[in-house]
Amino acid sequence: MEQPLAAGLYIVATPIGNLGDVSARVSAILGGVAAVACEDTRVTGKLLNHLGIKARLVRYDDHASDATREHLLGMAATSAIALVSDAGTPLISDPGYRLVKAARDRGIAVTSIPGPSAAIVALTLAGLPSDRFLFAGFLPNKDKARRDVLAELGGVKATLVFYETAPRLEDSLAAIGDVLPGRDVAVARELTKKFEECRSGSPADLIAHYAAHPPKGEIVLLVGPPGAVETSGEDADALLKEALATLKPSQAAAEVARATGLDRKALYARALELK
Repeated sequence: MEQPLAAGLYIVATPIGNLGDVSARVSAILGGVAAVACEDTRVTGKLLNHLGIKARLVRYDDHASDATREHLLGMAATSAIALVSDAGTPLISDPGYRLVKAARDRGIAVTSIPGPSAAIVALTLAGLPSDRFLFAGFLPNKDKARRDVLAELGGVKATLVFYETAPRLEDSLAAIGDVLPGRDVAVARELTKKFEECRSGSPADLIAHYAAHPPKGEIVLLVGPPGAVETSGEDADALLKEALATLKPSQAAAEVARATGLDRKALYARALELK
C-alpha cells in the first residue's frame, strides 16, 4: 500500500500539448492530493479525466481573492494540495508565486514536480545561444510600451524569450525589427503538438511568412543576443544608415549598439560621418 502524501503544497507541471509528456510522478501526485488548485477547472478536468483521476478542483488564477489563497493555505497546512496551470510549469508567466511565498513564510512544505515548459522547449529548438537567456513573459499590448521593453532589454547579452499570441505576432516582430535591428529571431509554436513549428530568420522574413500563413496556437518568440553574429563594418554602416533615416546620430548609434554589441562611441563617430 502506498504511503499517503505528506501535507504541503505540490507545484505540478502539466503537458503543454502532448499528453504523453505526463510523468508517472505527476500522475501519482495528482492522484494523491486532497485538492488541485488550477486556472481553469475545465482544462484541468480534462487532464484528470484522461489520467483517470477524480480530485477536488479549486479555481486559482490572477483574479483569485485573498480568501481563496487563505483557503488553499489552510488545506496545505494539514493535507496535500497541488497547484497546476493550464499547461506547462506553474508560476512561469502564470499565477502562483504569491501562494508559494505565503506557504514558505508559514512553514508549509513546498515541493516542485518538474515537467514541460514552453520557454525551455523553444530554447532547445531555436538554434540561438542558450548559455544565457532571459525569460520576460509577454510583451506589452501597446506599441510604445512594447518598444520601451525591447529597448530596455536590448543591451542584455543573452537570448530573450517571450510568450506571444498569434494576433499580436506581426506587431511584435515589427517592433523587434525596428528597435533591435540585425538580431536573429525565432518563432516556436504549437510545441509538442502535431503541427509543431520553429521558424527562424529576420523579423522582416518572418512577418512576410506569417502574413501569408496566419499563425495559430501558443507562441514563443526568441531574440538572439547582441553580437551573437559577428557584424562587419559594412553591416554596421547599413544598420546606421537605416537608423539615421529616422533618428539623430546619438540615437542611431545607441540603437545599433544594442543590436550588435559594438562600441557605441565608435558607432556615434561613424554616424556623424555618414550623416
